[in-house]
Amino acid sequence: MRHVNYTLKPITIDNAKPRDKPYSLTDGGGLIVEILPSGTKAWRFKYHLDGKREKVTLGNYPAMPVKQARERHEEMRLQVDQGLSPAKGKQTSVRVAKAAAAAAVPFRSFSARWVDETLFYRSDTYRAQINRWLDTFVNPVIGDMNMPDISAESILEVIDGLLDKPTTADAVRRVIQQVFSYAMRKLVVKANPASGLKGAVVVPPATHHKHLTEKQLGAFLRCLDQQGAHAGTIIATKLLLLTMVRKSELLRSTREEFDLDQAVWDIPGDRMKMGKPHRVYLSRQAVELFRQMFHFSSDSPWVFPSIHGRRKVPMGDVTLNHFFSRMAFGVSGFSPHGTRGTAATLLLEHGHRKDVVELLLAHAEKDKTKAAYLHHELAEERRVALQFLADRLDRIRTGAEVVSLNARGATVEVAA
Repeated sequence: MRHVNYTLKPITIDNAKPRDKPYSLTDGGGLIVEILPSGTKAWRFKYHLDGKREKVTLGNYPAMPVKQARERHEEMRLQVDQGLSPAKGKQTSVRVAKAAAAAAVPFRSFSARWVDETLFYRSDTYRAQINRWLDTFVNPVIGDMNMPDISAESILEVIDGLLDKPTTADAVRRVIQQVFSYAMRKLVVKANPASGLKGAVVVPPATHHKHLTEKQLGAFLRCLDQQGAHAGTIIATKLLLLTMVRKSELLRSTREEFDLDQAVWDIPGDRMKMGKPHRVYLSRQAVELFRQMFHFSSDSPWVFPSIHGRRKVPMGDVTLNHFFSRMAFGVSGFSPHGTRGTAATLLLEHGHRKDVVELLLAHAEKDKTKAAYLHHELAEERRVALQFLADRLDRIRTGAEVVSLNARGATVEVAA
């Protein structure tokens, strides 16, 4: 390299005052001090490489004094002589430094970021379950480990601790895999250590929630009326059948969601599994039961407050689970979720359209064009279906059977 005669003195730089526009003080060999209107004094190196003009910032004066700036300048001049770009090298160094800083984040922190940035559109209930899995099963094992330090063996340790719950174990594995896939997109890690663990857990075939025939349903309803349980528990059970909603959607309802005079219940999207608002057209029987609960729970923000004296919290899911498990009506294994399948099957068997039943269940429609149509339609059919369901349940409970007879072209219902 040719020798450079540097000319700037510290006093010259110190005395340089900012102007309306940036200007430069030349030191030599392409090294300058740029004086910005803000008063910042930045060391820059201007040079030519492969016929192109480039510029790179070394640092700010006086944090980087004259001697240090010139030493750094000599290093960069050598890079240029070797055909290397100091500007591009600095960009690479910055990216590497940022990646290193990002990588030095524990799994606990990054998984929380993943939930916030990728699951924001999911329901509160869904996100709460994911966070519960992370806090209960994952973070105690790998939560404090930095992302790049986590190996497949570490993740397998998490999974091995859940082998008595194979379905949960595989679900947790998928969550960890999704966290690392997101980390790869953010350049925090270069590989996904969880991807090779697919199949590490043998998941038994899925079992659907048991639903009841009309005969079994009659026994269930009559047994329900004979239970000496808390009134709120019994009413909640009846309303699961009458509304076809999920257990959590019912138990966490508040008065503001209801217009009982218009017989409608609007559940906000953040409480729905699919994240979309859902309207329930209430039957006469459902309206009456909700009016009873409004009276019973007048001192609580919840329509179904806890039955254990804590009126400021909603009834727990486990309350209904235990209640169903105690009922002896001749069928074992019937759960609160099974009420949805029972009601849906009853409506389908009595001629109600599948589209209507799917809307009553608030299932997601895979066909986007059809989904847009169903979002606005079938309100009256849904109202009719739920009123039919309520009336049919009344008949089933009393043991009445409906027989359709054709008398001069008219259909007549006769109670057997």
